[in-house]
Amino acid sequence: MTDPIADMLTRIRNAMVIRKPDVVLPYSTLKHAIADILQRTGYVKSVDKIEKSANAKPFAELRITLKYNGKESVITNLKRISKPGRRVYVSKDDLPTVLNNLGIAIISTPQGLMTNKEARNKNVGGEILCEIY
Repeated sequence: MTDPIADMLTRIRNAMVIRKPDVVLPYSTLKHAIADILQRTGYVKSVDKIEKSANAKPFAELRITLKYNGKESVITNLKRISKPGRRVYVSKDDLPTVLNNLGIAIISTPQGLMTNKEARNKNVGGEILCEIY
């Protein structure tokens, strides 16, 4: 797989369309960090790491429980910005505002993953991974 973040966002988007309660995907620390940001900002209910073993090989999965208001998903749009073929970097002065600050952008900075609002407060720039609103 060339872009695991895009795969994660697509799985979440597809699960929202059919109103599934949760999404299970292969585990990575980057995906877990993105899911933790989504949970902290209120876009998903919970994030769990599930340890499994198959044929004596241990592996982990990530379960993301989605959040709904009635029948409508809390997340309206998930958009991958920086892709493997085209990386998008911003300085601390050019950090994006998503939907007039109603949404968030997840930024990969030298200090770790954070939202665009946190990056603005800490005065750092980095790679824009995705936008959520």
